[in-house]
Order: sequence, then C-alpha cells, then structure tokens
Amino acid sequence: MNIILNGSSREVPDNLTAGGLIFELGLTNTRLALEVNQQIVPRSTFETHHIKPDDKVEIVQAIGGG
Repeated sequence: MNIILNGSSREVPDNLTAGGLIFELGLTNTRLALEVNQQIVPRSTFETHHIKPDDKVEIVQAIGGG
C-alpha cells in the first residue's frame, strides 16, 4: 500500500502497524514522535495502531545537543 511519509510517497506492506513501520525504517532504538493524519500516536499504541492506505505519516527524531 502507499502512504505519505514525511511528505514523500512510500510503498509499505499491507496490514502494517506503526511499530512495524518503525522497525522497517530501522528506527526501533530511536527517540522519536510519530504522527498519523495530524494525530500523535502514543508509543504505547505503536503495536496496535494500523497504518492505512494514503495515511499521512510524520516521524520526527529527537536529537540531543547543547
């Protein structure tokens, strides 16, 4: 299925969860925020929140600095 990921079209497997998307992108051990269709998805629901065709997904990584 096709989604919009950070503004770009991307093909991903059907029946993908938010957690599965994070895994597929290699971001499993990364501090990040995930938004689907302008709604924040809590980390506690990543494994149960299913991504649907044409969803607009934004992922923002936390970057430390000082």
